Formats: sequence, structure tokens, C-alpha cells
Amino acid sequence: MITSVIETLNNHVSVRDFTNAPLDDETLGKMLQAARRSPTSSNLQTYSLVVVRDQETKKELAAIAGNQRHIETCPVFVALCADLSRLKLACELQKKPYAGSLERSLVATVDAALVGMSLSLAAESLGLGTVMIGAIRNDPTKAARLLGLPEGAYVVYGLCIGWPEERPPQKPRLPEELVIHYERYNTDRDTTVERLQAHDKDLAEHYRSLGRETPDAAWTGTTARIASSPRREFLRQVLTDLGLNLD
Repeated sequence: MITSVIETLNNHVSVRDFTNAPLDDETLGKMLQAARRSPTSSNLQTYSLVVVRDQETKKELAAIAGNQRHIETCPVFVALCADLSRLKLACELQKKPYAGSLERSLVATVDAALVGMSLSLAAESLGLGTVMIGAIRNDPTKAARLLGLPEGAYVVYGLCIGWPEERPPQKPRLPEELVIHYERYNTDRDTTVERLQAHDKDLAEHYRSLGRETPDAAWTGTTARIASSPRREFLRQVLTDLGLNLD
């Protein structure tokens, strides 16, 4: 049986063009409450959400994220934050030492990612559009300062929410056989290469149908360009300075 949840997930696209229509507090509140029911490790709830409507704040956040205009034009921007500050406070209240670790920081990051995905799904189920903004990590310190985050918190990513001006066509995903494995991971290189090259062609055809010039290696070419250069090498030190333990 196909449920409305499955249909919503299957229809997902990232929306970057929003109308001027506002998002009312009641609707937003219901989505936020639904997202709070997301799974969380050991009931620790090591995440926080910062909801931003202020235009000037959105403008500064957009600048951090490489001037992505949809951060400014969406009616609501939500910062999904990994947040260990309440764990530290709980230890203080119970007179126990706080034991930070890479594991705990990963848990908080996963918690934030899960609640953000739930929020996106809730929004899209109501006909809203969303797009996730990983580039907010270009300057975690400035983002934390701008949003008034406590020590032990950082913005994992942002989420633009609004009523779509238009919904772009879906991009082809990687072949199912490359990402879904049964019982054991299929590591056959020749098969993997064949399927990646087939996906290159499918994605190139998609972009060309939109009038975009693109090389034949539409996926592997772009992916290789991204993966062959280090990105945000400063993150370990910056997140450590913000109170996350990555050792």
C-alpha cells in the first residue's frame, strides 16, 4: 500500500524559488512539533532549532552561505543545530563531570539531521517547498554568534521553507542497485563502473532537457571535482572551539 508519506518522499525536489506568501505561525508550529517526535539517541535530544524570520538576519546567513538568495526570499529559515549544552548542564546539576567525545558529537549531528529531515517532510506534506543549506558551515563561528548559540552547539545545516513559485523537475538518482544492498555490500568494481557510467548519461540527458550544457560525465565528473579537493579543512578546529569534542 502506498501511503501519503511515501508519495511525499517520492515527489521530493529542492525548491529555491518561493512566492511572497507568508507562512503562518500555526502551520509552522505544527510542523515543528511533528519534527520534535523524530528519533533521538538515548532520549538525549541533542539538537535545537533556531527559527529565523528577520530579514536582516536571513541576509547575513545568506552571506555566510555564499549569497544563496533563497535564504533571503524564503519566509522561514530554520537552523538545525547539534546541541550538547543541555548535556553539560545536566551533568553540572547532578554534580558529575561531562565526558565529551567524538561519539557524542556525532550523535548530536545525527539528531539534528533527523529532526531536519522530519521538518522538511512535514513541510512538503502540506505543499510547501524546502531546500537544505549545508553551506551554512562555511563559517560556523559567525553563524553561532549570529544566532546566539551556547557553547557546545553548531549549525549542522539550514532549511529554507516557503510556498514554491515553481517546482523543478526531479533529477535522476543513482541506480538503485548502487545504493541498496541486500545482506552484503556488492563491491564488484566492473558492475559499479558500468552503472555509474549509465547514470552519467541519464543525468546529462536530464540537464540537457533543461537547456543546460553539460559534459557526458555528468555525475562522476562533478563528483570527482568536488571529492578531489579538500573542503572546510578548518572545521575540526572551529567546532572544537565551539565546544564540540571531535577526538
